[in-house]
Amino acid sequence: MFVAIFGRPGCPFCVFANELATRLQQAGAIDGFRYVDIQAEGITKADLQQTIGRPVHTVPQIVIDETAIGGYTEFEQYVRIHGLLSPVRSV
Repeated sequence: MFVAIFGRPGCPFCVFANELATRLQQAGAIDGFRYVDIQAEGITKADLQQTIGRPVHTVPQIVIDETAIGGYTEFEQYVRIHGLLSPVRSV
């Protein structure tokens, strides 16, 4: 399972998502992840909307194996439901 996190600097939920993905990778629960800084990469919300396949209003936007799952809250839920890591940091 590969995780892509689309975020921006200064976003606390982007930091939480990155930390959670790091923990998952260290635990061997995922094959890897990539954090994409949308500002540094010049990716607009319109560009991201095309990648995600639905309107994008907030970041992070998280994709697992090419399936958009939502933001940090949905990522945390996914990890819990699939028993990938516990305990998961709650915000």
